Amino acid sequence: MPFTLATWNINSVRLREALVGKLLSEEAPDVLCLQECKSPVEKMPLEAFRALGYGHVVARGQKGYNGVAILSKRPIEDLGEIDFAGLGQARHVAARLENGVVIHNVYVPAGGDVPDRAKNEKFGQKLDFVAHMRDQFRDSRPVRAILVGDLNIAPREDDVWSHKQLLKVVSHTPIEVEAFGAAQEAGGWTDVTRADIPQGQLYSWWSYRARDWDAADKGRRLDHIWASADIAGAAHGSRILRAVRGWEQPSDHAPVFASFDL
Repeated sequence: MPFTLATWNINSVRLREALVGKLLSEEAPDVLCLQECKSPVEKMPLEAFRALGYGHVVARGQKGYNGVAILSKRPIEDLGEIDFAGLGQARHVAARLENGVVIHNVYVPAGGDVPDRAKNEKFGQKLDFVAHMRDQFRDSRPVRAILVGDLNIAPREDDVWSHKQLLKVVSHTPIEVEAFGAAQEAGGWTDVTRADIPQGQLYSWWSYRARDWDAADKGRRLDHIWASADIAGAAHGSRILRAVRGWEQPSDHAPVFASFDL
């Protein structure tokens, strides 16, 4: 059952309902995972997405913040959520496709501006969240699983516009990169995007602060698709839809795609 999956931090699914519809109509992934929906589930525009053929939805939401949703053309089973780091926030949901593949949709905390947990509680929560992910998948090794989402860490030097200038900036600090690598290794996860595109600068996020984000191109690769070791070899066709960042009233993230022949 070959399928294509996409992940996108939408930065308010209600505000950007039309953009989600445009992506679904033009790209037609079998599964779209959204983060930062910023809405209770009952207020998400799910009927509009169902009208486009995405009749199967598993979601967790909260008012104004966080929120994750999995939209699928194919039947999916709700597998619940994990409250990583005990934050009590809508940052994870899991679902199983008919072929047995489990999809984890994750929204890791951004971590604030100061990369010091003694001075910044949000940074500590981020590190605790990633540590819990590490322990969860080390103790319950993923099988036929895909983990996607805005993981809010750009791990490689070529995942940011300037490694040297971002070493002390939250999302690319050595402590975050180390924690990210430990979580990936503990679960035996393969970074599908970089397996397909091993070389070169690669970004999925550009700040709203830049007057001309495209010309400045000060991006970071914060959005990821991981696959468990047993199915990583079936992944191909990875791409980041940079042009979507230039749509009208866009999210500051671009969608990331991968296909799987399973």
